[in-house]
Amino acid sequence: MKKIKCIIIEDQEVDRLMLQHLIKQHDVFELVAAVNSEESAKPFLNQPIDLIFLDIDLPERSGIEIRKAYQKIPACIFVSSHPEYAIETFELDTLDFISKPLKKERFEYAVNKLKDFFSMREKSEFFDILTGSQFLKIKEGHDTVQIKISDIIYLEALKDYTRLITSQKKHCVLSSIGQILKEDHFSNFVRIHKSYAVPKHLITRKNSYEVIINDNVNLPVGRAYKDNLSFFDS
Repeated sequence: MKKIKCIIIEDQEVDRLMLQHLIKQHDVFELVAAVNSEESAKPFLNQPIDLIFLDIDLPERSGIEIRKAYQKIPACIFVSSHPEYAIETFELDTLDFISKPLKKERFEYAVNKLKDFFSMREKSEFFDILTGSQFLKIKEGHDTVQIKISDIIYLEALKDYTRLITSQKKHCVLSSIGQILKEDHFSNFVRIHKSYAVPKHLITRKNSYEVIINDNVNLPVGRAYKDNLSFFDS
């Protein structure tokens, strides 16, 4: 996996130095800059950056507002002493939220998530290539595999990626679940949650909070998607 180019924006010197220390223990990172404000970060934020470590309580504007302004950076990890902001940050495609004080074990957990994310980013590519209307070709590493669409049990969203779950294997493609569902070949799928879509014919049971697929897979139903299941009651 190629180096992950990252930047730190943290106004507390102790926390900034601790982050630098933790980052330097991993060869996968290339630390481009460690600064104490958005203003100091601007020359670097316009460079190709893969990851930003971002405090929330900053002097000029909040880390949340900074993240909104720099959505082009693929990954963001918030580091904050305000855990009450965690839910709000995850609405911004946050990869992780680490509460202060910083601990090595918690940082290691975040590193593993980062490695998984960037590994998938490198290896996965959604191919808009279909053989007839029954098969989907995708690239996995150096190989191209063919998946029968009828073998897909459900779709699972993972930030910019989507997992295609079959009974044999989980495949990952570089395309959002919303984009995939626009394809005619997935017209039989219904969105049941922000993170899930399922083939209509595989739903065997449902209630107010979940659907059961093939009598053995339980998936949650999001409040905003309940109306999508009205067909099952008719």
